[in-house]
Amino acid sequence: MSELFRDIPEFIETSIGESVAARTETLASFRELGPPDLCQVVKSTGTKGALKSLGSYHYCSGVEASSSASLAAYLNSLQFSVEESQAWFGKGAGWHVSSGVYCCFNAFSRVDVRVDVKIPGGVDAYIVDLRGERHPATPEIWQETYLSAILRAICYADDASYRLAGFRKLDPITSLASETRFLQAAEALFDKGWQLGSDPEIQVATSVTNHLTAAVMKYFTDNFRLHRATALFERLAEKDPEIVSLLAKSYMGMNEEIKAVKIIHQALQANPLSYPLLHSQVDFLLAKRKPDWARQVAQQAVNAAPSEFVTWAKLTQTYIDLGQFDAALLTLNSCPMFTFNERDLHRMPTPARTHLPVKKFIADSGILDEESARDNEADVALLRLPAPGLRGTFAKAYSLLTLLVSKIGWDELLKTRSVVFVMEEEYRAHKHTASVDDTVQARSATPSDIPTIRISSESNRTPNVVPVPLEKPETSQGEVEAGDDGDGISAFSNKRLCERWLDNLFLVLYEDLRVYTIWRAEISHFKTQHMSYKKTGTEWEILGELALRLHHKEEAKDAFQRCLDAKFSAKALLKLLEMYANEGDLQRTLNVAIRLTAYHHRWYMDSAYPSMVAHYLYKMGMVHGHSKIRYTLLSMNLPEGIFDIMQGYLNYASTFGVEGSDF
Repeated sequence: MSELFRDIPEFIETSIGESVAARTETLASFRELGPPDLCQVVKSTGTKGALKSLGSYHYCSGVEASSSASLAAYLNSLQFSVEESQAWFGKGAGWHVSSGVYCCFNAFSRVDVRVDVKIPGGVDAYIVDLRGERHPATPEIWQETYLSAILRAICYADDASYRLAGFRKLDPITSLASETRFLQAAEALFDKGWQLGSDPEIQVATSVTNHLTAAVMKYFTDNFRLHRATALFERLAEKDPEIVSLLAKSYMGMNEEIKAVKIIHQALQANPLSYPLLHSQVDFLLAKRKPDWARQVAQQAVNAAPSEFVTWAKLTQTYIDLGQFDAALLTLNSCPMFTFNERDLHRMPTPARTHLPVKKFIADSGILDEESARDNEADVALLRLPAPGLRGTFAKAYSLLTLLVSKIGWDELLKTRSVVFVMEEEYRAHKHTASVDDTVQARSATPSDIPTIRISSESNRTPNVVPVPLEKPETSQGEVEAGDDGDGISAFSNKRLCERWLDNLFLVLYEDLRVYTIWRAEISHFKTQHMSYKKTGTEWEILGELALRLHHKEEAKDAFQRCLDAKFSAKALLKLLEMYANEGDLQRTLNVAIRLTAYHHRWYMDSAYPSMVAHYLYKMGMVHGHSKIRYTLLSMNLPEGIFDIMQGYLNYASTFGVEGSDF
């Protein structure tokens, strides 16, 4: 009998308990929602006299953390995943789970809730604070922990920066009753939501802009069931008028625009300086193609919250829609930028062994080509492109800059830049003129009242020098030149200094455009020569992302399709899933969704929802109906296990009444 789990990832510890100790040491470094849950187990074999034990751990999300019993139940369930004995003559003394510790971070109180289970034996629940001290767990702590676990599962479901090896993801909400419980906990702890932090574009988390509200909106927006969020926000808006911005967003998502406009109008009369409310109005006006009106409202939002990046970014967007590109560039330059904080993750000691098993039905399906996925050969110039490394406010600012260049082109962007910003040559010329003027003024300056320090008595002697009289120039050319200089100085003073971060983004944009232009020129050349144009799979993936950044969607789609011809790429599949779903192409959407779902289950992402695959399938279901999706899947003759995991999306939709599930 093997000491390893059959279908659950695990890292074998060098010394038992080292993973929990490492987590305790890093508790004080967690800033926002916290790291994934940690599940550490000890497996034993043999008799009491000759007992062998082995410690291992894996990461989790989606496990219900409402009580010690629910976490203990998860630890107990792992017993059934231990590989059974393959011995011919009876079963020997096999391995079994003898104990375990489940750690779940409470993001509200900044403590780690732990459940220690002995099998057989008792269950001990306690909390560990940032200093590593133990305290008893209270009902209030359990409610906060339950909500923290669900928020992590929702917010980080598809977050690329929150991906770990050995990370098992389960469905956080499995029934209408558990969804109701989630909403009740969210309502009870809503006033504490600002303590959780917010998206990287937000500097100061508020009752409206925080991870709690973001998770509620994401969960109900992606499955097109905003009526559930609306009911929550209607109750909360009675206490806090700013919540109306979330309520209005929900109404707009439900195509209840008249209701949304009415409540925004009423709320703004009571609180005219709420930038989330003003942004709701801006979004509505931009959707109705009224950028001139939207700009005025966006300007009010900037006045209300000048230190927030999102207000300046929204104003920049309105200027771009208006075609006022010089004003857009100036506004973008005024954006306050914030340092991006990485997600809360903790370092673990190097494991003795790593076990990442593949489920049999996935291996047998042949859908995943993991050998080709490891092929990462690419041109150094593509691998070193700086744009993919941008995060937070810098990534958002860069997307606005690329939108700007897609509207007017690189040459016109450079002209606009030289009109609104002080260029290096102008700065040097101005600095030189200023230094010459300072020298002349210094030489003709009157004696100062400050006493002069002399180093010898010889210094007291006044030199007998006859002053040379200055003559007036014979022509007035000097006056004309002085006037010209004055105009230049005036033009110089009307310009702004370009922020260093924006200068860097221009360099990043130049690199992107340079590589993109070379790529398109090469393709054009090879076409005219009737030759095949070859790149590695990784190169096509990078080029697809490059084209997408520069708003060339057709070129991006072509690159991603060519990437998949060369290798398996989850990144390319996810981008194509979005494109095919937006085009309404059901067959291609399902083909991509099947491959992505198999990939997700290969890496233990067993949750049906929330996920981007579910979101785009439900989007197709609103048009075609879920019955058509189900019958199309049946007609594809999928392997049984693959068909079952695809059914998980439709079963969720049926349970929760997602639009399209009834036809």
